[in-house]
Amino acid sequence: MIHTVASWWMWLAFTVVVVAMLAVDLGVAQRKAHTVGAREAAVWSAIWVAVSLAFNAFVYAQAGKISGLEFLTGYIIEKALSVDNLFVFFVLFNYFAVPGELQHRVLFWGILGAIVIRGAFIFVGTALISMFHWVIYVLGAFLIVTGVKILFASDEKVEPENNPVLKLARRFLPLTPAYDGQQFLTRRDGRWLATPLLLVLIVIETTDIVFAVDSIPAVLAVTTDPFIVMTSNIFAILGLRALYFLIARIIDRMRYLKLGLGVVLAYVGVKMVITDFVKIPVQISLSIVVGILALSALASVFVRPQR
Repeated sequence: MIHTVASWWMWLAFTVVVVAMLAVDLGVAQRKAHTVGAREAAVWSAIWVAVSLAFNAFVYAQAGKISGLEFLTGYIIEKALSVDNLFVFFVLFNYFAVPGELQHRVLFWGILGAIVIRGAFIFVGTALISMFHWVIYVLGAFLIVTGVKILFASDEKVEPENNPVLKLARRFLPLTPAYDGQQFLTRRDGRWLATPLLLVLIVIETTDIVFAVDSIPAVLAVTTDPFIVMTSNIFAILGLRALYFLIARIIDRMRYLKLGLGVVLAYVGVKMVITDFVKIPVQISLSIVVGILALSALASVFVRPQR
């Protein structure tokens, strides 16, 4: 049986907050298509972080200290892992030459799709763990392998042209040669055609499935409570759009952050594997995760790469 600290009204509160924030974002930030500047991105990033921390306080007050710390740990892990998503977004927008004023719209609808995808992944993952305890060891081993691969693999280039979903879309979808404002679909000569903006959205959605395979098990290593896993995950990705516009210009300088993410994934994988033998308090896990990410970020800023 799936165990959760949340009552039905906590789920309702979460849904209301997310829907309200998305409505504000859609009605205010996207009221008119425009290129998002650094100042606007910083303001929205601060708003999303503030809302997330406020909800964290709500969880702390309603479900207790441990659940509050589990939410915060999961939120930080997911936020850090999302930096990889941002790099892929940067490559995709450049590859498809997406105008700056259209990027926010693509990311908005991409996030909506990600909420649905991750919701399904989370409920399947927590259900499997509750029915088959050994699944937790499989997920732990997967995270260890993934972390080690990140640590020792050379930098891999993102090549959108080799994406099989993109190849299928180009083969079967009738396309316009150019963008048509903010439209994903447009009507020409009595027939509906897809615009290149729809291709970008398709690739972003399929890419998020790949990232969810890493990020959701990482949060499941912190807790298997579907409410904590879901809320921490969703709040982290909701601020992804603003974060992209805030750090897109410096993302290539965060060269050691990927190594930090590899160490974090390996750590939470080990934590998962030994969970029945050694109980690591959530306070310690939170300190370890924050410490690793802080060191990797500082190293990116102060350590010069060897030529």
